[in-house]
Amino acid sequence: MPEQFSPAPVLAEVVRSGFVEGVHRGSLVMLAADGSVEYSLGRPELPVFPRSSNKPMQATALLRSGLELDGELLALAASSHTAESFHRDAVRKILALAGLDEFALRTPAEYSIDPVERELWIRQGGHEQPILMDCSGKHAAMLATCVANGWDTESYLDPAHPVQVAVHDTLVELAGEPVETVGVDGCGAPLMALSLVGLARAFRAHVLAAEGTPERRVADAMRAHPEYVAGTRRLDTALMRGVPGALSKMGAEAVQAVALADGRALAFKIDDGAGRATGPLLGAAVRRWGLGDAELLARLEHSPILGGGHEVGTVRATI
Repeated sequence: MPEQFSPAPVLAEVVRSGFVEGVHRGSLVMLAADGSVEYSLGRPELPVFPRSSNKPMQATALLRSGLELDGELLALAASSHTAESFHRDAVRKILALAGLDEFALRTPAEYSIDPVERELWIRQGGHEQPILMDCSGKHAAMLATCVANGWDTESYLDPAHPVQVAVHDTLVELAGEPVETVGVDGCGAPLMALSLVGLARAFRAHVLAAEGTPERRVADAMRAHPEYVAGTRRLDTALMRGVPGALSKMGAEAVQAVALADGRALAFKIDDGAGRATGPLLGAAVRRWGLGDAELLARLEHSPILGGGHEVGTVRATI
């Protein structure tokens, strides 16, 4: 068994009818405002694949490489969007600014990751398309960066391509540690492993950077336009709307990273990839920080267990 998974502490419990029927294990780290480790569980110093939690750093690398985006389009470059109509329009706009169309995307053809949007799309006769894939905003921004630099757009997913080398170097700098390994993400882009401590440091670097720097531009765009980062019904949007100054980005397989405007930061990974435990853990972290109103905490922590079509239990954080 890989070292980071053995032994792993319980981060959340699955409670049905008052009985704990299962648990979710993993690792978590919370950084203090000065960047020191304030609280940790498990092995947050070991590498994980942050998945889409790497996207703020990827977007920063693109700005450093000459990409000219701001506002909602820059937020979309760091997104895991839900293919709502405004997301699709924004992806097309990024591509059009570079003289490209959606056929240039190398994302796999998929439906929206949001069940409401997916059902609406199918009812309208829609089918899987690359632009619906939640990473198409990132890919559009990578392609636009290639055009701005005269780089090849066919091979932009190759780890040796200049755009991916820029991403690698930016991740190393902001996380303050080397990339342990490189894999392939669900969208086909190179996926670079970091520790949870390094991931939290990288998020912290974005919110503490000086105004006008690439890091701060990404953070400001994401915080100003969270619905472009995650969609209208997802937890990242709720958290960034509910905690002023918070920067939040989830990743597949139950990864999450958050930074607050004062430099405090959080990163966690649930070992079994169960997204149902993500909200309760976020809610518990927000409570530890002494933030969030009752409405936000209820939104984050509501992870119901159903029986006979009715709520009979919940997933609850143990931190």
